[in-house]
Amino acid sequence: MKTLTKEYRWVILAIATLAQACACFFVQGFGAIAIHVKNEMSLSNWQIGILVSAAQFIPLIGLLVAGELLDKYSERFVVGMGTVIVGVALCGAALVNSYTELLILLTILGLGYSTAQPGGSKSVSNWFAGNQLGFAMGIRQAGLPLGGAIAALSLPLIATRYSIQAAFLTGGLVALFGATLFMLLYKSPERQHRPPKKQVDLRSAIASRFMMAKDPSMRNIMLSGASLTASQYAISVFLALYLHTSLGLDSFVATTMFFVVLGAGITGRIILAAWSDRCKAGRYFPVLTCLGAVTVFLTLLPLLETKNLAIVSVFMALIGFFAYGWYGPWVAYVAETAPADRKGFALGMAMTANQISVVLVPPIIGLSRDSLGTFAYGWGVLAIISAIVLFITSRRKKEIVMASG
Repeated sequence: MKTLTKEYRWVILAIATLAQACACFFVQGFGAIAIHVKNEMSLSNWQIGILVSAAQFIPLIGLLVAGELLDKYSERFVVGMGTVIVGVALCGAALVNSYTELLILLTILGLGYSTAQPGGSKSVSNWFAGNQLGFAMGIRQAGLPLGGAIAALSLPLIATRYSIQAAFLTGGLVALFGATLFMLLYKSPERQHRPPKKQVDLRSAIASRFMMAKDPSMRNIMLSGASLTASQYAISVFLALYLHTSLGLDSFVATTMFFVVLGAGITGRIILAAWSDRCKAGRYFPVLTCLGAVTVFLTLLPLLETKNLAIVSVFMALIGFFAYGWYGPWVAYVAETAPADRKGFALGMAMTANQISVVLVPPIIGLSRDSLGTFAYGWGVLAIISAIVLFITSRRKKEIVMASG
């Protein structure tokens, strides 16, 4: 029986990864059809950014609640029902034609999307521990760029051949499939004992998170996560548009380059998380490495003027590896340092800080492009922020090590 339970964790890892890929399919792949949505609905770059922020606005509060729910209820219910909401909202988006209606439905989508990240992460961390946690978490977190990569290949074709409404419908059906699969196959480990169920008190949950945020390690987690999330989502939403409008690549090639970014991100999440299992400098060191790499590549991105696809592809792969790969070791570090009975709590709090970047950055980058006529200033500001956060968190990390030693 123990052998069966031990082997079943790989089934859990597979369905958690697939469920995340399905839940994130449309949200992470939206950048691939941003050109189509912009043209068909006659939108500005700022309006495109607002659409992305709409899907991520409710998780600002939703993650606070989701983390608390995950500590008291089954991941099967919390993650499954959340992904159902994502699917229903996207199916509804396929039936509307106005920007305002689409904005409302994507906001509703965010209600369900709140459970996708902390829920799947807790599911995996419950089954894996020790020197396999980072590797397992890296595979699970690869679900996000995996879903985005598949979407980057399929959604533009669907939008071109049929319509953007058909692309929304596809995203909804994929999310519903992932929800069904997760609810059917997920099981909690036998050794896990859940605390008695209590009513969620939102006010006390928020107060508790503010207190936990005073911990130096959690400050590093939140600051680095918010910075790297800002860069990741700016790339996710606007990179294909940037390559098309600024570098002069046609829309198909620009979308293909975005697929390269996401493919490299899948590899990065697994490799960097596995490295964090064995890194002598600690599990957080790979995150610092990603901050440094993102600083360099975002600085160089506005200077990239060649249309040589070999050079552009290598550059995109490097950006994707670090700008998406950071999440694997980062979330493994959060899960490992959190108390066993408060993992959902800690993951929800850390990811809430990330959501601030997700909500604010896309419209700001879009507005800067509309106002200044270039994405270069946006990439430059993100590079500067990454450099500052790298300096602050690496210095604080040394202080934490010295204090604990």
